[in-house]
Amino acid sequence: MSGKGTSGSSGSGNSLGSPYTVNSSGTNSQGNSYDNRSTPSGEAYHYSNSNGSYYYANGNGSTYYNGSSGSTYTAPDGTSYKNDLVKNRAAPVLSKLFSLFQ
Repeated sequence: MSGKGTSGSSGSGNSLGSPYTVNSSGTNSQGNSYDNRSTPSGEAYHYSNSNGSYYYANGNGSTYYNGSSGSTYTAPDGTSYKNDLVKNRAAPVLSKLFSLFQ
């Protein structure tokens, strides 16, 4: 990935209080940012895209992606959980429509 980056940033943490150290970070020519982190459970990565989507690859092997059509969490054992925003928004409307034809 080409772009502007830094390395060896000082340690910090997330909103849950989990410590991590940012090893390198940067922004590519499309405006997408990334960082590589060291966490107590291993190496982790975070990508934040200019379209608002983002992706985490956590030190425990889990991943999380959030985009315009929903989010997907994949547990360390490979089990995926999808939250389909389009389906969730449409469900009440479809339910009402179906009830009109019964």
